[in-house]
Amino acid sequence: MSQSEHQHDERTRQPNSRHCFVCGLESPVGLKVSFEDNGRDEVRARYTAPEAYQGYPGVVHGGIVAALLDEIAGRTPMISNPNRFMFTGKLNVRYRQPVPTNTELTLIGRLLKDRGRIVQAHSELRLPDGTVAAEADVTLVEMPGSGALSDSDLERLGWRVYSDEELAAAHD
Repeated sequence: MSQSEHQHDERTRQPNSRHCFVCGLESPVGLKVSFEDNGRDEVRARYTAPEAYQGYPGVVHGGIVAALLDEIAGRTPMISNPNRFMFTGKLNVRYRQPVPTNTELTLIGRLLKDRGRIVQAHSELRLPDGTVAAEADVTLVEMPGSGALSDSDLERLGWRVYSDEELAAAHD
């Protein structure tokens, strides 16, 4: 395997927080998703939605699907800087088929264009067979003042890379 192929396979875990609905490990109602990136242009995560997040019986609520697509896209600008916070300016979701509960899903976010203050990303939610169940085109806008967050601000948010043991404990 060449070095470039090996680098393509390497993934870096991104930070989680304490209270974010999608990544917050202490949120009692949150999804507690952890994310990894390839160091260039892609973020991935796996998630299994419990029945508590269903809309119709056995089907994940569309709002949860949108939140997952939004978050994975919002993680793409963090590939080069894990403290780069942006907010969603536009989220265009296409629901292609129902997303089942109690099924491991793969989330993929791809960085398309980075213009500094504005970022374009694409996200997908895939079923175990690789079928795209939902996807989104996302415009992200730099969060005012986020570049000025201090280490103590980040610590207060719980914004750090958690160990495998800490992630497992958050899911218990």
